[in-house]
Amino acid sequence: MWNLDLPVHIETKHIRKSSPKINVYYPIVTKLPHPHIEKKINDEIISTLNKLLIEQGFYNENLEEMIGQYEIKTNERGILSLSLLVYSFTGGAHGLTLVQSLTFDVTTGKQYSLKELFKQDSQYVKILSEMIGKKIVEWKVPILEEFSGIRPDQDFYIADHSLVIYFQVYEITPYVYGFPYFPIAIKDIENIVRPDGPLDKLLPF
Repeated sequence: MWNLDLPVHIETKHIRKSSPKINVYYPIVTKLPHPHIEKKINDEIISTLNKLLIEQGFYNENLEEMIGQYEIKTNERGILSLSLLVYSFTGGAHGLTLVQSLTFDVTTGKQYSLKELFKQDSQYVKILSEMIGKKIVEWKVPILEEFSGIRPDQDFYIADHSLVIYFQVYEITPYVYGFPYFPIAIKDIENIVRPDGPLDKLLPF
């Protein structure tokens, strides 16, 4: 019997091409007790990866190099949160990396949006925006223009009992800054967390 508290099994798949030079590694989950849930999660991972690859110029005749990798951020208590990273170079001064993150409940196969992590009418956008705005000032983050807040569907992942909100390159900061990440401890937003959602399941230490 599979223990839901244990990490799920992750297998690495590889897409390789010599011309243009393409090396993409991505994860799939294996050995889940219910094949339809396993398929649901893997289909979402592959669909998201395909969109990233196309956006990054997989079929672009000017593509010179593409590198893809993944990072597992959380894999415990029935929650899997991961990031897919794809770098591509199609000429110019430098290449560009895009990151897309996915958070699943592995007992149901459900993928969660940022909104679904919180109680209804919780004003999560306002609360998170204020917290991030303070961190931008405190950390002296070089933003391109005045920070007006996060999008309702802002990029995120869950790691180390924190909700990590992040922005793409150029979204709020110059290229040289990379990806601005803002970790927010789950306990600091406990009052707006959706009961039985991913953050709630990871809340008890």
